[in-house]
Amino acid sequence: MTPARTTSHEPSASHRPHTGELLHDEALAAAFDHAARSYDRLVAANPGYHAHLRRSARRLRLPASGAGLRLLDLGCGTGASTAALLRTVPLAEITAVDASEGMLERAAAKRWPPTVRFVHAPVERLGAAGVNGPYDAAFAAYLFRNVSDPDAVLAAVRALLRPGGRLAVHEYTLSGRPSDRLVWTAVCRAVVLPAGTLTGDHGLYRHLWRSVVGFDTAREFAARVRRAGFDQVRTAPMPGWQTGIVHTVLGRAADGTASARLTGQGEAG
Repeated sequence: MTPARTTSHEPSASHRPHTGELLHDEALAAAFDHAARSYDRLVAANPGYHAHLRRSARRLRLPASGAGLRLLDLGCGTGASTAALLRTVPLAEITAVDASEGMLERAAAKRWPPTVRFVHAPVERLGAAGVNGPYDAAFAAYLFRNVSDPDAVLAAVRALLRPGGRLAVHEYTLSGRPSDRLVWTAVCRAVVLPAGTLTGDHGLYRHLWRSVVGFDTAREFAARVRRAGFDQVRTAPMPGWQTGIVHTVLGRAADGTASARLTGQGEAG
């Protein structure tokens, strides 16, 4: 295994991010660039972080080895989601995409098989970056609350999937219960925001807190996925303290044939 190749289609952002409520587009990519040096250490302190990503990857229910499959890893960051996919389907061809050059540099410096490639591009401009379908499945971890137009991104992902292709979105999507919102806010105030201050990334971690509170609930995001042309949509919770805070939202690119729509909560792995 060797360090993976990286293709860049986005200029590097050299300015430091502002520290407003929410970050968007280039300012958000710059914030992740700055945070990249400490990001892996911080997520390693999050109980279950990597195990939960692997759980969501398994929920795609792909063939055991993944041989012959083309997978798209959207918002791959430093490669944790890519590793989760590889652990689940070790022979699949994976295209991992992120808008942050700093995060991708960290990802590509790790050891990967030749079936993995990294592309530096915003998810809104995948075609211009040479990311072309059809893909058999797409995995997006902690991505959709960070994009300006989630519906447009879902439509673009749907267009890149073959008919019947699978989608798994691993995301902070609160249940809608006030207690889960209170737990999230308490964790952010006690752990996330102080950690961001220590690393000089307070703006990014304040964005994390506020972006989760302001984003769709799991039910709302599942409805958004259906509207984008996916069927068999369902949501599945995470175990532990993130129950009601992090969910996998799953769907299948509708192929025009009659199929049952699964709309309730369901555990798939």
